[in-house]
Amino acid sequence: MTGMPRVFVRGPLQTGHTLALDGESARHVQVLRLQPGMQLVLFNGEGGSYLTQILHMGRQQVDVTVLSFTPDVLTPACRTQLVVGMPANERMDWLVEKATELGVSRITPLMTQRTVLKLQGDRALKRQQHWLGIAQSACAQSGRNRLPQIDVPAPWAQWWSQHDRASHDHHILLSLHSNAKHWRDWWSSPPTSLCVLSGPEGGLSEEEEGLAMRQGFMPVSLGSNTLRAETAPLVVLSQLL
Repeated sequence: MTGMPRVFVRGPLQTGHTLALDGESARHVQVLRLQPGMQLVLFNGEGGSYLTQILHMGRQQVDVTVLSFTPDVLTPACRTQLVVGMPANERMDWLVEKATELGVSRITPLMTQRTVLKLQGDRALKRQQHWLGIAQSACAQSGRNRLPQIDVPAPWAQWWSQHDRASHDHHILLSLHSNAKHWRDWWSSPPTSLCVLSGPEGGLSEEEEGLAMRQGFMPVSLGSNTLRAETAPLVVLSQLL
């Protein structure tokens, strides 16, 4: 199925069933100018992909039949959660897109002391849905079949009250402190489960870094260069996954 068009759909998929695509999924097929009889790959973000054949093209609906299922062969070597002080606007969009392509398991956006963008209520929910759309497109492009979990943006204190330390084997804090070890020097073998905490533009405050370290996060350095807020966590992902 290499090189075949890939389209994300919501809901269950099953071999042998006929499925009506509508909304964004149908529009995507129409934009690709596919025709009845042609094949495409569907995935629902839960793992694996489905080879389908187009039966009918309508103005608002596309009917397909599901021919076969292909399970995932490769999975990321490390289950990784990024907990990030939100960079502003398109920088966060870019981080979600690239982190998804690299295989991140979960992205948790935080509002810290230096976060420029503050989101609450419906605005926070709409932004989460926006990021999920970006992640779906990134999965379709990259060949990834499992959609990462993307959380609703949360205040700093709220996240700490809910964080489960046992959910990951290792926790690191990306830090500019001079006493921080290089991030690849703090383990004897690559981790299988990792939580990465990273700040927004301007970084985390000393108070926030202190709290993270008291909660068991190991301060680590990415080297002498000061990287942008959206770049730093991707360096870790690219070398891990």
